[in-house]
Amino acid sequence: MEGRPLTDVTLEPLDDNIVVEQLDESELPSGLIVPANEATQVRSGIVAAVGPDVSAIEPGDKVLFARDAGFEVRLARSSHRVRILKREDVLARIHD
Repeated sequence: MEGRPLTDVTLEPLDDNIVVEQLDESELPSGLIVPANEATQVRSGIVAAVGPDVSAIEPGDKVLFARDAGFEVRLARSSHRVRILKREDVLARIHD
């Protein structure tokens, strides 16, 4: 695709998919700590985009999901990585 910069990549999830920006580690005001190491079974992240069939979750929500859920995607010519999950992979929404 000549003339288009590769760094302007956006992901629009389809169906019941969700794009999540994974957090390294988060300590919430409530005191809950969600570490991001290999021994931890859950991860946390911020929802960046939702597909048209997703309900009860919106962009900007902080969520918990299983460590091995979904697929990790690295955006073109960037070190920025996101995870694409199915709605059913989200375990909980975090309110802090």
